[in-house]
Order: sequence, then structure tokens, then C-alpha cells
Amino acid sequence: MEKATKPIFLIRQAEEPKTLELYIYDYVEGDSFDFWSGETIESETSANHIRQELEQAKDVEQINIYINSYGGDVSEGLGIYNQLKRHPAQKTVYVDGFACSIASVIAMVGDKVIMGVNTVMMLHHAAMGVFGNAEELRKAANDVEKIDQASTSSYLEKAGDKLDRPTLNKLLDIGTWLTAEECVQYGLADEIEGKENDNITKAQQRFKQCIKNQIVQMQKKPKVPEQLKQQKNNAEKLMMMFKTKIGKTGGNDNDNEK
Repeated sequence: MEKATKPIFLIRQAEEPKTLELYIYDYVEGDSFDFWSGETIESETSANHIRQELEQAKDVEQINIYINSYGGDVSEGLGIYNQLKRHPAQKTVYVDGFACSIASVIAMVGDKVIMGVNTVMMLHHAAMGVFGNAEELRKAANDVEKIDQASTSSYLEKAGDKLDRPTLNKLLDIGTWLTAEECVQYGLADEIEGKENDNITKAQQRFKQCIKNQIVQMQKKPKVPEQLKQQKNNAEKLMMMFKTKIGKTGGNDNDNEK
């Protein structure tokens, strides 16, 4: 009996209304061909598979995309990116582990990209293997440069003014691994999941400081205006005169009683 396997690349209808969940937890690769049977073997990480699923989910208003992938086929990744880009739904990308190579390009489709505190992205230039003469090799080099520019333009579109082409090229040249904080710095991510606790801590610190400042102000001796000082002195004089008068009257009555 063949053991059932759970697909790593999964699209499913979420519990929330009009929400679709897309999990990319494997290499991105296209459909293959079985030469023995002549049948096409559909890949669940292909752009064609995504197309079929999105056609059945035209009424969704939110697509949540969860990524933990080392990357894969550039053409398939760009196909997935552009299909999701055209879809009118709001798209939120969650990087759950690695978003490497073309998987990081797919992540750029998110209207919001959220990374875990311990997750990473890896960016590098497009690469391919080729065999041929000098002219064929030169042509291949030109071709891969164009493919590289096409795929990496997604980073610049997402980052806006936080990342320019020269800086991006430096990152691509050395095959850079970026932490979640660095991705936010370069505009490749919008939020770090779990950082809310830091915000709460800062808010608590500000609140405590505010209370401390109020206590300090309350302990300070208030400065009495000159007008009130004069009124206070006059009131004290009247009180003293009244006490003196009462004291004298009381003394006479006591003498009479004796």
C-alpha cells in the first residue's frame, strides 16, 4: 500500500471568509515530463499550478503567503510572482524560515511582508549552466544578465527609496544573507513578528517615566505669587489680632467669676 504524503506546497481555503492561504515550503520548479508514459507530471510548485488555483479563487479578497524555501526555477518563480501581482486581493507574505533566491523574489509580491525574528532572506544573481562555443557562452552571459535584471527589479519595486540599484548589486554580487532587521532596513520587509513585545516594553518604560516626572513635580514646593503672599500676610495679621482680643476678653470673665 502506497503511503500517502502531505504536499509541501499547498493552497487551501482559509477559515476566514474570502481568504486564501498559500504555503511555499519546497523548491520552486515547473512541471516535468514522463518519457515512459508520455504524461506531464504536474508540480505543485509550478506557475501553472498556481494559475489553476487562483482561477478557482477569483472572489478572494485576502491571500496569505507563507514561505520557507531555498528557491528554485527563475521562470516559474517569476510566473508565480506576476500571477499573484495581478490578483486584486490584498496579499500578506509571512517568511517562516528561509526565503532564498527566487523565493525571496516571490516574497516581494506582498503588500505587507512580515518576517519572524529568526528568519532570513538570501539574495544573489541569477545563474545557469551552459555548454557551447565562445559565441554561445557570450550570448548566455548576456542572457543571464537580462534575466537577472528582470528578476531583481522586484526588490527595487518593493523597497522604494530605501534601496537603490548600486546597493542592490553589491548585495547580489556576494550572495547576501539578510536578517529580518536588515530586510526592514532595506525595505524588503515591513514588519518583524514578535517585535510588538519590544513596543510594549518601551510604552511601559515611557509610562513609568511619566509617573516619575509627575511625582517629582508634586514634591517641588510651589512658588507663591507676590499678590497671594501679601494676602497671606494680611490674613495672618487679622488672625493674630482676633486671637489677642479673645484672649483678653476671656481673662476678664475669669476674674469676674473668681
